[in-house]
Amino acid sequence: MPGDQRRPACCYFPNMQQGPGNDDARSAAVDALATLARSVDVRDRADAGHALAAFAEMIEARAVLAILLLDDANTFVTLTTAEALLRRKDAAGLTAVAAAFAAADNTQSEWLGTAVHDVYGVYADDRDAAVDLCAPLTSHPDPEIRSGATEMIAILRAITPVLHPA
Repeated sequence: MPGDQRRPACCYFPNMQQGPGNDDARSAAVDALATLARSVDVRDRADAGHALAAFAEMIEARAVLAILLLDDANTFVTLTTAEALLRRKDAAGLTAVAAAFAAADNTQSEWLGTAVHDVYGVYADDRDAAVDLCAPLTSHPDPEIRSGATEMIAILRAITPVLHPA
């Protein structure tokens, strides 16, 4: 409609909390997804990993994400969780995947690498930004994150993206 202005969600949902005061709801969501992550059904674990990636900055989510990234039973869970974390395109997502690289077996490492290629193989700018975000992780106090970040940078640099800036 002409003149129709989009209003923020809080105008439609007056009881909606925004910002730091919403921690209880976020913690409840992480708790529910952690329960789903313990399912024997691979689809549930993959869905939990995909959804938990949105909460990667929360300590409670990081522990569950670490388990899902190294899922012993199914590499689909590893791939789905890693792709969701990498699509955040931020330090929290990259740190989680870097830590997983350091602890991964050969099969898990291959699927983590596949996720890196899938997410960063299209746009050169995205790949370059990921390298820039990973660089400080090579000096991280945690040796696993340092090691994983070094491995991830090598994988990122080996990618030849499809699209480059004009």
